[in-house]
Amino acid sequence: MGIFGGLFGKKEEKKVITAASPVKGKCISITKVNDPTFSAEVLGKGIAVIPSEGVFYAPADGKVTMAFAAGHAVSMETLEGAELLLHVGIDTVELQGKYFHMEVSDGQNVKRGDVLLRADLEGIRGEGYDTAAMLVVCNTGDFAEINCTLDKEVQPGDEVMRLYR
Repeated sequence: MGIFGGLFGKKEEKKVITAASPVKGKCISITKVNDPTFSAEVLGKGIAVIPSEGVFYAPADGKVTMAFAAGHAVSMETLEGAELLLHVGIDTVELQGKYFHMEVSDGQNVKRGDVLLRADLEGIRGEGYDTAAMLVVCNTGDFAEINCTLDKEVQPGDEVMRLYR
């Protein structure tokens, strides 16, 4: 590399991290959900999926940092350092675990596509709750750019976000 450590050599490429849809459904802008915290991107940039099935999967390889006691949300850190929050439904913490079954625990390593949680969507809707599922990049500021797939039907595992460092 020489005395300049490669400063004048090959241009460094942007590092890309991808995240997959956690559930089958319609992918929409997080700014369209009926929750002011998520829609204003207070917790970070991301997407929302209007789920058509109640099984939610890991969007990337990483480690579960918190499996919420109410069963409605999981936070994780990907192997590349993206901090992701999967939150199922609007105000569903109020259900105190009713209609949710957590499949992972704090500190557990997961692979993209592993089941994180299950939800009875009909039961949740029957109680009057919106079932939109938000996938948020909580450390948005660590990325130069975040591109999201919007207004499209998605399957679990379909790429829905690209994060650029």
